[in-house]
Amino acid sequence: MDKKTIRDIDVYGKKVLLRVDYNVPIKDGVITDDTRMTESLPTIKYLLDNGASVILCSHLGRPEGEFVKKYSLYPVAKHLGELLDMKVKFAKDVIGDDACKKCESLKMGEVLLLENLRFEKGEEANDADFARKLASFADVYVCDAFGTSHRKHASTYGVALLMPSSIGFLIEKELNAIVGTISNPKHPFVAVIGGAKVSDKIGIVNSLIDKVDTLIIGGAMAYTFLKALGYNMGTSLVDEENISTALSCLDKAAKNNVEVLLPIDHVIAHGIEDKKGDTTKGANIPDGFMGVDIGPKTIKRYKKTIHKAKSLVWNGPMGVFENEAFAEGTFKVAKAVAKCHGYTIVGGGDSVAAVAKANVTKKINHISTGGGASLKLFEGKVLAGVDAISNKE
Repeated sequence: MDKKTIRDIDVYGKKVLLRVDYNVPIKDGVITDDTRMTESLPTIKYLLDNGASVILCSHLGRPEGEFVKKYSLYPVAKHLGELLDMKVKFAKDVIGDDACKKCESLKMGEVLLLENLRFEKGEEANDADFARKLASFADVYVCDAFGTSHRKHASTYGVALLMPSSIGFLIEKELNAIVGTISNPKHPFVAVIGGAKVSDKIGIVNSLIDKVDTLIIGGAMAYTFLKALGYNMGTSLVDEENISTALSCLDKAAKNNVEVLLPIDHVIAHGIEDKKGDTTKGANIPDGFMGVDIGPKTIKRYKKTIHKAKSLVWNGPMGVFENEAFAEGTFKVAKAVAKCHGYTIVGGGDSVAAVAKANVTKKINHISTGGGASLKLFEGKVLAGVDAISNKE
């Protein structure tokens, strides 16, 4: 990797602007999942141990450039202080008077968290003046917000072009795990791709067909592939505009000698809110019914292939797993991935939630902290926020 990491820069006596991803779930002022925060601690502690003062910045939710109290990072600052066992200062604005004063007076070994970046319209617009103001607070910039590193925002892209910059330990870990595996996998290499629309995942599917030995497809996107092959899908969610695209993917897989596994039976219902479903005997879905999960024969087939994988990536659920009645396929796949003896990567919010609900998180080799960013890497694309970082000399 040719980008500078924090090991490559001298931070002693310097102020470091550290972009983190603290877009965490908060209920009644309490953070319900602090995974993204705990993942940032090694970088913060390294900077403090090496004589820096740390100015943290992050977004939370989608306040659309306005101050929205429920999206304030104040509870995050309080919780971070508990995680670090030290006082974390908090600025009541992003580039206003309070932020300016507190950044200017910040001493070596101290930590300050700025208010929600997205309270300023300049953040998502990658506004040059806003980026310059942020950059003026510090001597060095470090990006460790993997979850937003694929976006050209002021704090993830614009700032990096204005000052000495590097990536933190979290982004380094994500890149090594995902890019390292996809570019140099052990075989058999298996990809499990689910979710709703073919259009959302077509880039990943096309990219992985050049690398994997087996492609397993589940979720609603499987119905588009099956429809393309002439099966009846009833009222299932089919991406009609991409049926020809699905056929092209299957043709490409055949030319590359890549095995594509599609559901051979389904759990079906009249709607996703139903309390129970029926199981089909084959791949066809009768009129008046929709597919809501993969069936037992499909689960058995998928588990067998997953078990043999030496490298595996999984993105996207196998069905409507939010409804417990239709969650079995997704959870059985999650448990199969956990039992796989190969190197396993899970990326994407729904898949990460599934392994958490299945209580197998600790048995996955790498769980990505960024949905959109991990998808970009699965697709073989460069992350804008990483691309902007200074190259090693």
